[in-house]
Amino acid sequence: MLNRDLLERCSNAAGASGFEGGVRTLLASELQDFCDITETTAGNLVCRMRGAAGGPVVALLAHMDEIGFMVQGVTPDGFLLIVPLGGWWNHTLPSQRVLVHTRDGRVIPGQIGTRPPHLLPESQRNQVMATDSLFIDIGASSAEEVAACGVRIGCAVTPDVQMQELAVPHRWMGKAFDNRAGVYCMIETMRRLAGESLNCTLQAVGTVQEEVGTRGARALEQVPDLAIILEGPPADDTYGQSGVCRQGVLGQGVQVRLFDPTNITPPELADKVLELAGTEGIACQPTVRRTGGTDAAAAYPHWHGCPAIVFGVPVRYIHSHNGILDDRDLEACIQLTCALVRSVGK
Repeated sequence: MLNRDLLERCSNAAGASGFEGGVRTLLASELQDFCDITETTAGNLVCRMRGAAGGPVVALLAHMDEIGFMVQGVTPDGFLLIVPLGGWWNHTLPSQRVLVHTRDGRVIPGQIGTRPPHLLPESQRNQVMATDSLFIDIGASSAEEVAACGVRIGCAVTPDVQMQELAVPHRWMGKAFDNRAGVYCMIETMRRLAGESLNCTLQAVGTVQEEVGTRGARALEQVPDLAIILEGPPADDTYGQSGVCRQGVLGQGVQVRLFDPTNITPPELADKVLELAGTEGIACQPTVRRTGGTDAAAAYPHWHGCPAIVFGVPVRYIHSHNGILDDRDLEACIQLTCALVRSVGK
């Protein structure tokens, strides 16, 4: 069953790369009743299930950060210059609403602006605007007005989006499903397994700065024996995409990633997971990707070759202001993660 309130809070929370504090607080509050919680020097949040019987260490990993921006400068007439935090597709940016997060806790609304097409040379009107041609307009007319709002160089910027239910059953639209879908699944998995007699030491790890180079995962202080990475990868079922290799279709289950350029899932582990999915009747989509990467990239060499597998909830339009997912895929991801954890040590 979908926990709508939790998914909404996960999606709406602000947490650009390097600024994950709000998501870290949410994660800790949801797991504190049955986990011992530690924040590492790197900013990762490690939540160890109480009552562990020992055995192999199984880590569920979900990165807490979303792509965003940082304020690079303020022009004399009050516009904010920005640099990206993570991989934006600049086609999607002009005119979008954003929130600027000040260091004293204020949230300032604004809009991404650029020169209007009416004032551009014809040769530039159909070109993608580079980030250094974009700016944020908070309505100010001077640098002094910007400063009075508490905005300064180094402030984080996130999309101004609230999650909403779509008219089609099971479909939801919101920001940051990469990777708040994974955060949601990690919380719900830990809740369902709390109090069970497991043959492993289970921990949930919220990692930082995945979108700028899997930095938090590379800084894990305890190397697990098995890593299950919970993600919100791109769906491939929209108009114009080939149906031959569609492996991320909304409503058809959790993705089980067998390969991407940053990690090869050990074949024995992949076979075990697909067997479990079949036995348990869990809808899944085996996936091989030519591009992309996840926190599983840290398995070699940072985790000494720890076996790692990625479970993904397909999301349309990731790395933009709005994504769309299917809550049945969330449930499949949770069920498969629980099944794999329960199987460890048997």
